[in-house]
Amino acid sequence: MGELKELLKGDTRFVDAEGKLLKNKIVEHALKLDKELIKLLLKNERIKEHFFKDVDGILVFDKEKFMKFIDNKEFLPDSYTAFKNKIGLANENGKYIAKSKEVVLVWPYKDCVLEGGQEKPDEKRKEIFHNVILAPDEIDRLLEPKVFTNFKRIDKDGEHPLDGFRRDAEINRKRGLPEDTITDNLIIKGNNLLALHSLLKEFRGKVKLIYIDPPYNTGGDEFQYNDNFKHSTWLTFMKNRLEVAKELLSEDGSIWINIDDNELSYLQVLLDEIFGRENYISLVTVKRSASTGHKAINPGPINVTDYIIGYAKNKRMWKYHIQYVPRDYDKAYSLFIENYDEGVDKWKFIPISEALKKYGCTIYELIEKYPERIVRFAEPNYSGVGKETKRIIDLSKRIPNKIFIQKREGYPDIYLKNGQRILFYKDKVQKINGKITTVELLTNIWNDIPFQGIAKEGGIVLRKGKKPEKLLKRVIEMNTDAGDIVLDFFMGTGTTCAVAHKIGRQYVGIEQLDYGKNSALSRLKNVINGDQTGISKAVNWQGGGDFVYMELMKLNEPFIERIRDAETTEELLKIWEDMKHNGFLSYRVDPRLFDENIEEFKALNLDEQKKLLLEMLEYNDLYVNYSEIDDDIYNVSEMNKKLNKELYGGC
Repeated sequence: MGELKELLKGDTRFVDAEGKLLKNKIVEHALKLDKELIKLLLKNERIKEHFFKDVDGILVFDKEKFMKFIDNKEFLPDSYTAFKNKIGLANENGKYIAKSKEVVLVWPYKDCVLEGGQEKPDEKRKEIFHNVILAPDEIDRLLEPKVFTNFKRIDKDGEHPLDGFRRDAEINRKRGLPEDTITDNLIIKGNNLLALHSLLKEFRGKVKLIYIDPPYNTGGDEFQYNDNFKHSTWLTFMKNRLEVAKELLSEDGSIWINIDDNELSYLQVLLDEIFGRENYISLVTVKRSASTGHKAINPGPINVTDYIIGYAKNKRMWKYHIQYVPRDYDKAYSLFIENYDEGVDKWKFIPISEALKKYGCTIYELIEKYPERIVRFAEPNYSGVGKETKRIIDLSKRIPNKIFIQKREGYPDIYLKNGQRILFYKDKVQKINGKITTVELLTNIWNDIPFQGIAKEGGIVLRKGKKPEKLLKRVIEMNTDAGDIVLDFFMGTGTTCAVAHKIGRQYVGIEQLDYGKNSALSRLKNVINGDQTGISKAVNWQGGGDFVYMELMKLNEPFIERIRDAETTEELLKIWEDMKHNGFLSYRVDPRLFDENIEEFKALNLDEQKKLLLEMLEYNDLYVNYSEIDDDIYNVSEMNKKLNKELYGGC
């Protein structure tokens, strides 16, 4: 490196006014196979041997090898990298690790919590995440089960200390799970990757549905990332969580992910890899907004959609619960059976207009009251029906005034008159949101769920990124039965858990961010107390039930929170002093060298200082490991020990 630096300084094009080498200039000329640069490199025998290959007596410049060498962080490091190397944060080879088995952890870098009742449209929630990438040889006890603390049961009478988890054997028998499975609803505060790994002991293979609405990685209004949260890092971040999520799913379970088009294609490839292409279920397009406002001036087609992509754990075992959506009255059903109760042989058909006059009502009132009397005649597909149906069709043509009925086991009976089939409107209606409605089968385009006017659903306020309760109701109902377990590990303001509570599913929610008055905790308290927003009226929700709240027990995590919130270098230096004496530092850090080079640390900007202190922490010790629950230094209370041992089965 030293020889190359001195050699390059011999070309004035690569040096600034202060005599420092310009890395970008060097790379630029290497890309162009600049003659003068190549001549310069050939002057030094060792460099010539390293960057040139002899092919039948001709020297060939290895451009890629040269640029990779120049781009190495050890070559011309910036001030941040130089300081980091001095205190020992680079690994023993002086290289930075990027391997397929790396783990990405994230923390909120700054919270801007919306206040209840806020009306200013220009104030938006912004969540900036701090990201740490750990390579395989850095991961020691990171993913071991963690100690939980701050347990409480919350019901309509308030918060109570938890005295134990419920394990209802009868409920578990009905859903085909081990009788000792926890039947409590759980809300967990803490890093979702670590919480998911901690849930494996209790919930591996038991979760029927996972729904998540992860950060979209757009850098837009809702989720903004620091410069390190690039495309590949986002995919690794998702991969870490999806791999453990798959382990939690039951064999007949499925996962549904809400995403926009920014990462959709890449996410689908990742899901193919983790779950298998053969387990792909569907890609649903959801219309979330109208083509109005600022969207209308953007170049190209206006983007008004999100997507929900679904994969099964094992598609052969996954069961779809048929769903219907409302549609307008089908005018083809233009006849009415005037004397329905007199029996099939006496039925008399009159125009629907006469029936409306007779009963003095609207078509919608008639549908709600007499759907079995509203009919139409349709030509059957003669070549596509069975032998017995063909026989009855022929018979009905020979006796045109008689109605023939073909009885069918497990299917609706077929009514035929004069060779034509009688179709009944009752087969086109369902009760949706508590009302008899004309329906059709659900497709993969969902444009019937309004996103407008939902900001205050659940009694909490969130103007951007919130999902309607009706959307979650559909996802949950098409994948689960009553009592099944639903998991959301990007819980946000708690829509998934609120809907699951109202329609009788057990749920587990995980969230690290604190939304204050607009948190999932507040929302679920409202649900228990009879919240009447969202789907409440449609499902006749009256309140009740409870849930258990618990948190991962912090170790190094408080230092991360303090660093995140610090506003000055002086604050960071105080945190550093505390870290030296009370924190768990990375084995690669030499605190003595940090203190010796403190002036160089002060010369960094505040973001670089924060990033550096965060990297100095030992990430295997963010939270207390369950294996160390009895160590006196962690001061775990006897009650917390009892509850943790109960959660982990006494192991």
